Amino acid sequence: MKYEVIIYWSEEDQAFIAQLPELPGCAADGENYQEALQNLEIMMQEWIETANAVGHPIPQPKGRSMFA
Repeated sequence: MKYEVIIYWSEEDQAFIAQLPELPGCAADGENYQEALQNLEIMMQEWIETANAVGHPIPQPKGRSMFA
């Protein structure tokens, strides 16, 4: 995964949330940091597959701290 990943604890959801800001709407959760990241990798693959299927462009990774 070459995209920037943001992971944080959500009190509201009582879970870790992992996001890929460069892929709009691509996020996952997990009971711990590692689970959130593993789930995000699955969501990223599905996001890219769906974008390809409907003809949407896939953003190129821009590197760290783009959204920080």
